[in-house]
Amino acid sequence: MASTAVHPALVTGLAFALAFVFGAVAYRVSFCTMGAITDIVNFGDWRRMRMWLLAIAVAIAGTAALQSAGLIDTAKTIYTNSKVPWVSHLVGGFLFGFGMTLASGCGSKTLIRAGAGNLKSVIVLMFLAAAAYMTLKGAFAPWRVNGLDTIRWDLGTATSDLPALAMSTGIGAAARLWLPILVALGLAAFIFANRDFRTTPELVVGGLVIGAVIVGGWYVSGHLGYLPEDPQTLEEKFVATDSGRMESYSFVAPTAYLLELLLLWTDQSRLLTFGIAGVLGMLAGSAAVAVATRTFRWEGFASVEDVGNHVVGAILMGFGGVTALGCTIGQGLTGISTLAVGSILALGAIVAGSVMAVKYQMWRIERTEARAVAAPARATSGAVAGAPRT
Repeated sequence: MASTAVHPALVTGLAFALAFVFGAVAYRVSFCTMGAITDIVNFGDWRRMRMWLLAIAVAIAGTAALQSAGLIDTAKTIYTNSKVPWVSHLVGGFLFGFGMTLASGCGSKTLIRAGAGNLKSVIVLMFLAAAAYMTLKGAFAPWRVNGLDTIRWDLGTATSDLPALAMSTGIGAAARLWLPILVALGLAAFIFANRDFRTTPELVVGGLVIGAVIVGGWYVSGHLGYLPEDPQTLEEKFVATDSGRMESYSFVAPTAYLLELLLLWTDQSRLLTFGIAGVLGMLAGSAAVAVATRTFRWEGFASVEDVGNHVVGAILMGFGGVTALGCTIGQGLTGISTLAVGSILALGAIVAGSVMAVKYQMWRIERTEARAVAAPARATSGAVAGAPRT
């Protein structure tokens, strides 16, 4: 890992640049976890899901390569703590998944749409940021800290990731590299078994690039931004991170920290961080491509019900994303790249929550349509029953 001092501007600048690429590519290829799940549930279409899985495979393999080369240490992340707050992961993940479906997209997709002119997404971001901040430091925090987070699963290993569990069985330290590679290869075999996906270059490129961005984030934060000994505290330090640990991309808590920075702009203790720069980079990347391709459009809500769904979804995402330690990117790509047990639980809960929300929305549509069909029949029946006799 790095041993020389690094200026925070280098870390945040590179974080912005990588996120810019993420936002630009994701906009072009319609990268969206919620959309991928909806495609499967409604149409049986797995192509966007395979793109997401490809990004996961690249992130896992790249992270393992950096770890094996000694460039980063995944033990220094928030995902691999030895004690897993499994209830927080499950509850937070489920609420996030349900919320992102109500709000028409996860945190990253909301940023991408906001950058392209979607005013609904701007409103979602505001409520998401407020709910996330309340969960970090405000009214929701006691529920999380004193309730959900207290229930933890001690795996008895130094870190709570699959390689550590494998090594605890006596397999050997080599599992730190070969196990992630096997997982990545297994995913790749499933992904490229589908001809429709193989023959859609933009989806393949999208998965490769987005996975590589996650790996790049680890390198910037965990290698370039690492100080073994901070001159001021004489302790190790990761420069310009909100958690004080090595980070890659996540878009719930950083959105809350961006709101805090804007609200307390004159407070000199509030600084630009890796996460905040990532949020800004996503917005800028999607906006740049939307403008360049002439697809930038102002969009608003369709109805009062639409407003309500998005607001409720945003609040659930804010609370759930912080409670689960990440979103579909923070846990579904960044956390999963470490093969942390908690990330696997959170990702499964996010998918389950989203599927449940899709089913709920379908039920609501069917119910509305049934009422619409029944209404004229009742009106006609009433008119006949009340007709004057001759």
